[in-house]
Formats: sequence, C-alpha cells, structure tokens
Amino acid sequence: MTPERTGRISRRTLLAGGAGLAGVGIGAAAGGVGRELTPPDPAAGSYLTPFYGDHQSGITTPGQAHAQFIGLDLVDPTDVATLAGVLRLWTQDASRLTQGAPSLSDTEPELGTRPTGLTVTIGVGDRIFRAPALAPHRPSWLKPLPPFAIDRLDPRWGQTDLLLQIGSDDPVALAHATRMLTASVRRSVRVRWVQRGFRNSPGMTSGTMRNLFGQVDGTVQPASATHDDLLWDDGSEQSWMAGGTSLVLRRIAMHMDTWEALDRRGRELSTGRTLDNGAPLTGAEEFDEPDFTATRGGIPVIPASSHIARAHRRSDAEQFLRRGFNYDDPPEPGGDDTSNSGLIFAAYQRNPLTQYVPVQQRLAEHDDLNEWTTPIGSSVYAILPGAGESRPLGASLFAAAGRGRGGA
Repeated sequence: MTPERTGRISRRTLLAGGAGLAGVGIGAAAGGVGRELTPPDPAAGSYLTPFYGDHQSGITTPGQAHAQFIGLDLVDPTDVATLAGVLRLWTQDASRLTQGAPSLSDTEPELGTRPTGLTVTIGVGDRIFRAPALAPHRPSWLKPLPPFAIDRLDPRWGQTDLLLQIGSDDPVALAHATRMLTASVRRSVRVRWVQRGFRNSPGMTSGTMRNLFGQVDGTVQPASATHDDLLWDDGSEQSWMAGGTSLVLRRIAMHMDTWEALDRRGRELSTGRTLDNGAPLTGAEEFDEPDFTATRGGIPVIPASSHIARAHRRSDAEQFLRRGFNYDDPPEPGGDDTSNSGLIFAAYQRNPLTQYVPVQQRLAEHDDLNEWTTPIGSSVYAILPGAGESRPLGASLFAAAGRGRGGA
C-alpha cells in the first residue's frame, strides 16, 4: 500500500528534503492531531506535557519514572541537509507522540494513546559542527569535558552526534516512542548506545528521588531568583542558541557490594546527610542549609571531605539543574560484582565550563564518595531551543548557517 492509501507518510519522503517536506508543514501535522485521535482521558493516567515552546520539555519538567537516553551518530556528520531532515522529522513525530497521537508512520498507534507525561528532548554533539556551514556556529563550550582523575571512561558510553532523551511515567509509552523515533531515521543515523534509567514511581515519594545507595539525590538546585539565568542560553555568544541549554551526561557506576559493607554512620559521614530524610548532618530537614563551620568536640559535624562539603558552590555561578536516574543492569560478564548499578547524571546549565566543571574538579580531587563511585561515561550536548508549529528543532541553527530551507 502507498502512504496515501494507508494514511501514513513515508519516512523516506520526509528525510529526502524540501520537496517532500513542503506539503507536510509542522503546523499541518500538529493540526491533524485532534482529528485523528480522541484526546486521552487525563483521569486514566495519560496526562500530556506540551511539546512546543521557547524551551524544550524534559528539562524543567518533573522527572518521570522512566527515561531513556539514546546516543546516535549520523552516517555522515557533515551532511547538513540530512541533519536538518532528521530534526524536522523528530519534531513532527515528537509533537504528535507527546500528545497521544500516532507518529507520521506509526505501525502500532494503539501503544501511544496514553503518553503519561511523555517528553522528547533533543541535543547535538560537537562533531556536527565539522560541517563547514556549521563550524562558525559551534558554542565554545561544546567540547569534551577536561579529564578528571577519577574517570574510568568506557567508549561504549562516549560522545555521540545526537541525543534523544525520552521520558514517561509509563514504560510502554516510552518504549513505543523510542521505537518510532529511532526506526524513522535508521537510514541516516546509527544508535551507538541506550542508557535506561528510572526513578521512584508516581505516588511512591512526595519529594526528592532516592538513588540506589538509599540517599536522597538532587536536593540542591539553582535558586529560583537566578534559575533562568543559570539555565537558558541568552544567545549572546551564538544567537541561534537563545532558549537552548547545555547538557552534561555522566554515567556513574555505584559499587553496591562495598557500599553495603559500610555501616550507616559511615555512609552518612561520607555524604554529609542523613539517610532517613536527606537532612544535612547539622540540620533536621532535607532543605536546611548545611553549617560547615559547626563542630562537636572540636570535630566538624559535616566532614570537609564529605560529598556535600566538596560539591557546595564557591560562587553563585557554580550551580546547575540536575536530573538523576538510576540504572540497574545485569552484571558484567566475568566480573566479581553481584550487580551493575549506578546513576545517569544529567546536568543542565548555560555554560558547563563555568558552572559544572569547577564543581566536578573539586569532587575529582577528593570526595569521600569516590571510594564507592566511578564515572564510566561522559558526553556534552547542546540542547536545541524549543520548537513551534512552523519552527522545527534546529531552525535557528540552519538559518544562522544560511540554510533557510532547513528552518522556518
């Protein structure tokens, strides 16, 4: 059957470029959502998260129970037209899937009717800027992080050309969206890795998530007064990035067997927080401000080598938004550990070199938690500014590069 007979649009047509795309504008696809499917019932747990906006969703959106971070490489990273086609197709499909509508060539549309907070967030790596047309538009911070002494990086979890970050409170909706978004571009990209993460399910906790060490994880976030200035790019260096942000993605192995051999007091001293509610050792509640000068018997209550003491910002610039997800994979073959667990650490900020790197350098120099954790994956992405019904993801970049046909 032809695409016209089935009511679906050929993915090859969409990736082919301007001629195939002209008749299927972003607005046209979005406008068809309501006519194709009855909106899902929010009472059935199928709530929707907006896709269009100045910023992409999935960043300040509350963390969902399930997430997948998918690293992909372009077959030809210098092919700007294909990159523009991939981003346009992802915009079309993500704008539909997040609203409970089938993607443009959906083969299992019934699986996507209840997206349950589905978000799709898309970033680009530094290699795409090797294309001559894009090279002048690479943000100066978009490059690998400096080496840290604690890193034991595995190439399996390294830098890729593109990133799909997909989250949902329903694992079926997540799996369906992942399949639709990756299968649609398989002739143009190759999946390098998939990192699957999870958090507490809705209703299981009323506050901050816990990692697999049992710790409350993610207490300290940017202050609301400076949140936007710390997070969103203002376009001062690269005008096309206005409304976007950066993502540092770190995969951190947690050595459960040796951690569980440590007594409770030792665990709390290494982090500087209590395990029961995440309060600093000088406080009573999770969000109490730690007092690093407090002593008991002449000994600091919060050790200077503890995680929160080393991570505590030294200036207002050293802040970033963090979204952590646990992972728990099968043990590595031939290893001695009984588990393969850890944290997918996602840090968003305007400039990772001035916000994230100084904190990570201190942690690498010394942090008591380093005995039980090892960074094994690292990558940096430019998270694109948000899309509109007539403005696909990446439009501002291609316009800046003088390729208007890849933009609005």
